[in-house]
Amino acid sequence: MIENKLENIEKRFLEVEKQLSDHGITSRVDDYKNLSKEHSALQPLIHKYRDYKRLLDEIKGLESLKESSDLEMKLMAQSELEELSRKKALMTDELKVLLLPKDPNEEKNIIIEIRAGTGGEEAALFAGDLFRMYCRYADTRRWKVDIMDSNPTGLGGFKEVVFGLSGEKVWKFLKYERGVHRVQRVPETEASGRIHTSAISVAVLPEAEEVEVGIKPDEIRIDTYRASGAGGQHVNKTESAIRITHIPTGLVVACQDERSQMKNRAKAMKLMLAKLYESRQKAQEDAIISERRNQIGSGDRSEKIRTYNFPQNRITDHRINYTTHRLKEVLEGDLDEMINALIAADQAAQLTDIKE
Repeated sequence: MIENKLENIEKRFLEVEKQLSDHGITSRVDDYKNLSKEHSALQPLIHKYRDYKRLLDEIKGLESLKESSDLEMKLMAQSELEELSRKKALMTDELKVLLLPKDPNEEKNIIIEIRAGTGGEEAALFAGDLFRMYCRYADTRRWKVDIMDSNPTGLGGFKEVVFGLSGEKVWKFLKYERGVHRVQRVPETEASGRIHTSAISVAVLPEAEEVEVGIKPDEIRIDTYRASGAGGQHVNKTESAIRITHIPTGLVVACQDERSQMKNRAKAMKLMLAKLYESRQKAQEDAIISERRNQIGSGDRSEKIRTYNFPQNRITDHRINYTTHRLKEVLEGDLDEMINALIAADQAAQLTDIKE
């Protein structure tokens, strides 16, 4: 029963509160930090559960009035019970959502890699469109954008662009962007007016700390070289660009966007840690994926997740059969409606695993 789970969680919440009230806890910094974090995480669920219990008490009181000999009182109780029953159903669903396992990456910042695939220059142009879309969405949420590496084309697109996003719950809202984004439109470079189909791959990596990855100094090789992209004479004449190779896996990352070698090295290391963290997470997820009844995509960059059809002003997310005819607004960064639909679908899929 869901009530049994909630009772046990409330007991744990009271236990945490008791430990936090201990005068000596503040001297144990790690314990205090962990308990405070757990208390903060449980608080929304406990507040909702206590509201739920008050509602159950109210329903119980009205149930007794149904047997009243006073007809007016009896009708009033029946009417209020119908309303409270609807409220109970809604609150039960809300509690189930709050009971869902928390994504361990939910509070993490992210690194996004956008790479042009099939479609040549048109794919590169749309890679630029997606980059600007995410930057505009970041502006609406007051997130910070930090370009780490880029390979721009002459027409304003990108063969690839790698950038970090930091702020509140960045991973929560953008983790569903992983995969292949397909665009159907008449390219600016097309004289005959034919519609082309191009593809762009997007990877979304949660940032990781060295302690989470456990990388050893002798497992990496760091090379410097001259940046080949834009940046003026200084960038091209000094070896400011950094390439890091993780020897055990052969994974290679590079960063040349900053003029400072030290800054490029820090960004490249951040990207390497994120890639290693993601690969280890993916191995764990693959081991349990068969147990999951439904999921919103695998997060694989080879999976086609969305189509942007310009002639029909239409965007379709194939994972949840979501379609909107607000293509222009979405590319201007108005992603909330689509992202909320993805979050709701993911929660609905997970809720099938929660039994009352």
